[in-house]
Amino acid sequence: MPILRFIIGRIILLINFLTMPKAVKRDDNSQQAIDKKTENFSLYQLNACPFCVKVRRSMKRQNLNIQLRDIKQDNHLNDLLDNGGKRTVPCLRIDNSDGSSQWMYESKAIVAYLDQVAA
Repeated sequence: MPILRFIIGRIILLINFLTMPKAVKRDDNSQQAIDKKTENFSLYQLNACPFCVKVRRSMKRQNLNIQLRDIKQDNHLNDLLDNGGKRTVPCLRIDNSDGSSQWMYESKAIVAYLDQVAA
């Protein structure tokens, strides 16, 4: 099963590479405003996860600069489990100005939220 998962993951990454969407072009002020909105966002993800690819493609299309955190590296999994409560990816972490964090799961909900932020 791990071999099959590895092969399918590589196929997903290849298709993603070959069909990567173009980023929307904005004037500098608009892009800076969007970057300001997303500076406290982090996406917990796995590289070959199809749902994570869906969110990353949306980020690319909307030209959003969001920090990616692979849960296989640097204790990001522990952070996700301890604070988000689930191992599920993708998960968008939104750090609020009051020090609290909001954890958003489900790729469809994340994409819809990012579309609102980019509008």
